[in-house]
Parts: sequence; structure tokens; C-alpha cells
Amino acid sequence: MHDFTGLPFYVEPMLPQDIPGVIEVEKLSFPTPWPASVYRYELQQNRDAHYCVARPQFNIQNAGRNWDLLQRLRHWIGGNGESEDNTPPLIGYGGLWMIVGEAHISQIAVHPDYRGKKLGELLLVFMIQRAMELDAEIVTLEVRVSNTIAQNLYRKYGFQQVGMRKAYYSDNNEDAFLMSTDRVTAPAYQEKFKKLETALWQYFRSQPLSIFLPGE
Repeated sequence: MHDFTGLPFYVEPMLPQDIPGVIEVEKLSFPTPWPASVYRYELQQNRDAHYCVARPQFNIQNAGRNWDLLQRLRHWIGGNGESEDNTPPLIGYGGLWMIVGEAHISQIAVHPDYRGKKLGELLLVFMIQRAMELDAEIVTLEVRVSNTIAQNLYRKYGFQQVGMRKAYYSDNNEDAFLMSTDRVTAPAYQEKFKKLETALWQYFRSQPLSIFLPGE
């Protein structure tokens, strides 16, 4: 289990009430977004589907005596979609399917205001860890051939190109690379993964909160 104490974001399992927020991020992220009905099916009927959501973990206490940051936090908390029960807004999500010992990452999306802040990497770490908990042997995914930023992130976590999906994306018929890890159950992979996870946590906890606020 992950300890998100001191991090600017946290990740938790997706619930049916999260679907409207997921759809909002989906529409901002993909040219052909999934409809809400697909997510309802995935959460309620597909036992092999595992989804998570990310939320900001900013609060007034984080600001300390930084009055400029304190004011920005108050403005942001008051006007950035926080729900009536004070649940922070949904700013990213991810999902995977378990298929005969293989965890296939189906979705990773981050709200445009939070891109470039390592939130996508946090979601990836959470899903790889979830795959390990589900006793997956390998983790796979597809990525656009033009999306070199995502490909570099995936390679960092041990994914390598193992195939090609021709005209995989229906919006422009772009090809996709099929990428896969080696066995995530292998001690060498788990050691590498733990080091990467620790480095990411250290990065989050060592940076000023202001750089994770939207628009920075």
C-alpha cells in the first residue's frame, strides 16, 4: 500500500460517483472519449477491471506562513470544483484489465492544468503496484507512436516495444506501439521499481508546494 503523506497528490480506487469527473478529464485528454456508460460497466460488471483516480492533497496547513501561497490556495480550493462534501476535485485517472496473468493498462489521463507535474508517473506507479498485488506476471499497454513523452516514461519503468498496432487510433488512424515489461515478479524488476518509487516520493516531498498548483 502507498503512503501519500506529504505528497501534493493522492490516488484511490475509482467509485461510480467519480464518473462525471472522469468524463470531464477524458474529454480534455482524448479526441474520442469513452462514454460514461463504459465506465459504469467497467466498475459495476467487469471483475477484471481496476480503476483509480487522483486528487490534489493541498490544504491550508501546507502553506505555513507563505501568505501568497495561502491566498492562492484559498482561491483554488474555493473555485476549482470541490464537491459539497469537501472532496478535492478529480484531476487524473487510470485503469487496467487483468487478462490471464497479464495486467493491461487501458487508460492514463491527467487534467491539462496538472500535466508536467509528475502526476502521470504517480498514476503509473500506482497501477504497476496494483498489478503486482493482483499477481500479474507482466504489465502491457499501447501508446501512440508520436507520443514520445509517454514512451520515455514507460521505458523508465521497464517497458519495451514488443509489437505494433496498425491504425490503432480511430481519430486519425495513427499506429500504436505495444509495450511490455519483463516479469514484474522478478526480484530485479521489483528492486528497480522500488528505487524509482522512492525517488518519486522524495521528489514530491522535496519540492515547494507552489509548483504543483494548477497553472504553474
